[in-house]
Amino acid sequence: MTRAGNPVQGKVALVTGGGTGIGAEIARRLARDGYRVCVTGRRRGPLEEVAASVGGLALAADTSDEDEVARLLADVAERLAPVSALVCSAGASAGGTVLEQTLERWQRVLATNLTGVFLVCRTALPQLIETGGAIVTIASLGGLRATPASAAYASSKAGLVMLTQCIALDHGPQGVRANCVCPGWIRTPMADAAMDALGPSREEGYARVSGTNPLRRPGMPEEVAGAVAWLLSPDAAYVNGAVLSIDGGVGALDAASAEFVT
Repeated sequence: MTRAGNPVQGKVALVTGGGTGIGAEIARRLARDGYRVCVTGRRRGPLEEVAASVGGLALAADTSDEDEVARLLADVAERLAPVSALVCSAGASAGGTVLEQTLERWQRVLATNLTGVFLVCRTALPQLIETGGAIVTIASLGGLRATPASAAYASSKAGLVMLTQCIALDHGPQGVRANCVCPGWIRTPMADAAMDALGPSREEGYARVSGTNPLRRPGMPEEVAGAVAWLLSPDAAYVNGAVLSIDGGVGALDAASAEFVT
């Protein structure tokens, strides 16, 4: 619900990776808060479903393609207004150690998770400077802590953390804030697939990965969306360059002490 004098009412939010999972839930939350929302990604079908549910705009684009990104930002400004809130949630993964990883898969993950964010932010920054806007990037706990057989994914997310802080430093004087959230295990279609593979059932998989989590459960997309909405809001006007873990506290655990967790 919005309220009288809502400072974000009618402002434009662009959410990449907005067709599924965390990105879709962020789009729904921002629409409820009063933003005019555009969702983008590669698959038009899921984007249109989310856009229809929030009364927003769906624009298919490959954010790792410079020309498509330029068209995307121009279309958003023309059809809605210059962007005030940018959420970079598009993500890809390809498991494997450095020895196992192929160059093609490595490049694909970095193109989506890091280069794509660079392109979208670079293209959106003139609009964000104009509107005094804010950026939130969606990295991962895997960008702060090494995880097994995740060389490409973890490296891309670690790079995303630093890219966000560089934007915060360089463009804060122009009135643009940039912050990063690092979710742990969140119930999304991607995580569901990982739990199905871990087995023996999806719920047992989540129980296994949550065994040393202080909250003893995975997170929900709504919990990430709430944090993102706050970071974009005027309530977080002095928060810039922050890296916020949304992981139930598991990132605070000393892995060598995991056997003592009860």
